[in-house]
Amino acid sequence: MNQEEKRLWLIRRLLAEDPQYKDVGIPEEAQRQRDLLRALMNVREAAPVDDAFLQVQDAYLSEENRSRGITDAAKLRPCAMSDRLFLWQGDITTLRIDAIVNAANSGMTGCYQPLHNCIDNIIGSRAGVGLRLHLSRLMEQQGHPEPAGRAKITPGFNLPCKYIIHTVGPIVEGELTPAHEQLLASCYRACLDLARENRLAGIAFCCISTGVFCFPNRRAAEIAVETVRRWQAETGSGMQVVFNVFKDLDREIYEQLLNGPVQTEGSGGSRHGQED
Repeated sequence: MNQEEKRLWLIRRLLAEDPQYKDVGIPEEAQRQRDLLRALMNVREAAPVDDAFLQVQDAYLSEENRSRGITDAAKLRPCAMSDRLFLWQGDITTLRIDAIVNAANSGMTGCYQPLHNCIDNIIGSRAGVGLRLHLSRLMEQQGHPEPAGRAKITPGFNLPCKYIIHTVGPIVEGELTPAHEQLLASCYRACLDLARENRLAGIAFCCISTGVFCFPNRRAAEIAVETVRRWQAETGSGMQVVFNVFKDLDREIYEQLLNGPVQTEGSGGSRHGQED
């Protein structure tokens, strides 16, 4: 099957899973088909699928992800502050690195809102249904929602990264407090510790909690850089740490923190309207 045939096969399989979709038509336009497939994956509960589905899905998603272009983290230029720190503006799901960080919610099984632009939704859509099933099993074993400030690791499934590290950042409602700041720092430390435990050579952080969780962007970036630098000094780790940004605002903040005055050229990579 070519990509279009795989996409249509997957859509038909997902529509057939639920009687409420019996009257849903499949659009002819390719992008609308992609949106429908993603939406069906977004709302699908964590349920087993057969090997035939996984084989077609994995082949389809792997090709779709490759077509977006892969950036090798090993080729990024280090920041002025440290040869172990990197800034990259682009789509984190296209980064080839040992681990990327996902800004998750306390349920940990992903975003169920169709086509939502949060990073949790996009990572889940491009990794495939196996990620939600894997996380669901972890949460079943845990028996309670994930507290803020901790982290869990899963395979990368169909993404170019080897692993995904999922962390729940603090939700800021009203005034920013020291407790919020401590929890955000804990997210970064937990992810770094987990990466080190698994002997990973590199990790890419999104801007945890700065999207719908409303953590102020500048203070979040300051905490991120302070925490990572302190952790590196304490552990002596040579791990590559990439600060991944989508918005120009975040790029400018991190440029100031890591490289001094804002540069006129970006750090590379395509920009997308995603929220962390």
